[in-house]
Amino acid sequence: MPAVDRSANQPGDFLVDYEEKVFPDVKAEPGEKALVTFHTVAFEGSIGLVNLLQASRLINKGFETSVLLYGPGVTLGVMRGFPKLGDAAFDGHLNFNARLQKFMDQGGKVYACRFALQALYGHGEKALMPGITPVNPLDVLDIVLMHRKEGAFILDTWTL
Repeated sequence: MPAVDRSANQPGDFLVDYEEKVFPDVKAEPGEKALVTFHTVAFEGSIGLVNLLQASRLINKGFETSVLLYGPGVTLGVMRGFPKLGDAAFDGHLNFNARLQKFMDQGGKVYACRFALQALYGHGEKALMPGITPVNPLDVLDIVLMHRKEGAFILDTWTL
């Protein structure tokens, strides 16, 4: 059996070179837009949280950024809490609400499909976090087409 001749990892150790950046830091030109779409279930994986972070990064890079929650993606935008709304029942319980709020505080716009809210998940518009705009199901395609016509960067988030 081979011997491992290496000390154990310690808190504060670096395991990778996180300072080396391979690509240039791209910034938006004035007026450039971005759209991030979410068709993913809250708490079913990391994709929703990771791409909410990406949406905030797009704002930081100067893009006028919007988020579209549709299908199971609307579950990211409903108010949560237990025993009361806003109370965290466990660490990370309110991660999606916190990230969406930060995104909106940065100037991002969030839209949620009314069809998915009611027909798929049994929520009404009042279940959405304040600041999220409910939209007609026909708007789901039109917001994507509108952003496409405007030459926007579109990040489509799909998971099953």
